[in-house]
Amino acid sequence: MGEKVYGLLGRKLGHSWSVPIHRALGCRDYRLCEVEPQDLAAFLAREEVGGLNVTIPYKQDVMAYCDEIDEDARAIGSVNTIVRGEDGRLLGYNTDLRGFLTMARGAGVDFTGRKVVVLGSGGASLTVQAAARMEGAREVVVISRTGPDNYDNLERRNGDAEILVNATPVGMWPQLEGQPVDLCRLPQLKVVLDLVYNPLRTSLLLQAQELGIPCCGGLPMLVEQAVAAEELFFGRSVPQKSGDILAKLWRARANIVLVGMPGCGKTTVGRALAALSGRTLVDLDEEIVRRTGLSIPEIFQQEGEGAFRELEVQAVERAAGQSGWIIATGGGAVLDEGNRQALRRTGRVYFLQRRLELLPVEGRPLSQGRGLEELYRGRLPLYRATADVTVDNDAGAEAAAEAIWRDFCAYLGY
Repeated sequence: MGEKVYGLLGRKLGHSWSVPIHRALGCRDYRLCEVEPQDLAAFLAREEVGGLNVTIPYKQDVMAYCDEIDEDARAIGSVNTIVRGEDGRLLGYNTDLRGFLTMARGAGVDFTGRKVVVLGSGGASLTVQAAARMEGAREVVVISRTGPDNYDNLERRNGDAEILVNATPVGMWPQLEGQPVDLCRLPQLKVVLDLVYNPLRTSLLLQAQELGIPCCGGLPMLVEQAVAAEELFFGRSVPQKSGDILAKLWRARANIVLVGMPGCGKTTVGRALAALSGRTLVDLDEEIVRRTGLSIPEIFQQEGEGAFRELEVQAVERAAGQSGWIIATGGGAVLDEGNRQALRRTGRVYFLQRRLELLPVEGRPLSQGRGLEELYRGRLPLYRATADVTVDNDAGAEAAAEAIWRDFCAYLGY
């Protein structure tokens, strides 16, 4: 028999970050195992399978193939980790429980006496329900498409919900624009948890932030359940701390996004940041020029502002889909709501503010045509709404870059 196989079992796994996590934990050969439903039994029967994490849609299906199921997993009704014992038997566990509780506690969530609404009824939902009850929730309600508590009667039956947990894949890469519910329908919410971890901030989490509701995405859960799974795979404690791996993932995946008025120094600060951090800088205006072969003034003159904005939307979509970049946007990129959402989903956004008298207007069609003050008044609310942090750029690009990098590192906890 060949080397043991360790990996993630699922159907569509292009979104997964499990490989870098498990390799950081010491499982160098960890892989993605995409299996169709009709092939599930044959795959699990392979003797070389040493250990598997299990994701959508198989967390309940695999239970039928396990020779033994851990007490917690059996009580929950969901298995997300399988280990082949020395005797060849398949043992089923649920490490999602530990992962979710770590995520919730890290976010400061107290379930005691609270009403919890869980979106979705699959394997992840079962884990969340069990955890909430274990932690003393007053009531746990499951929202599904067709059950007695569904998306049509959400606010009528659950308007008093205090904790919302999204246990569906809605909003997950590559369908990033989806959102399972409008949070305004649940006015009593105290916290929102989303098990989706890719992108870093789903549309649901972005709305929670806009409404001032404390929230957390699913990456801490993913990392902690992986640590627990590694311990089961190899029968040993894992020396790496989940917090350290979490910070490294954020550092590798999160973009740094620069927004602000035309001429405020986004490109110059971006270059200084690239030198400081070793990251790749992409300037969206330069990308548009490179792809079209036309300067920005030429695009405005020949095609009009509408055509330029469409090119800008495409440039934002391409850049926001990358990981670990510095993205210098055009001054008007924030005018489009889709752009604002896309930039915030995968990055931490910085508004570069500079005194108007320092802003150049040469070669900037809108700055010349409308006047800087009018342009600034119209865009300032959008810059502020898009940005996580405002950084002053009156003292020079190097100082602004250092301030951004300090904030970014502190935010990621390293």
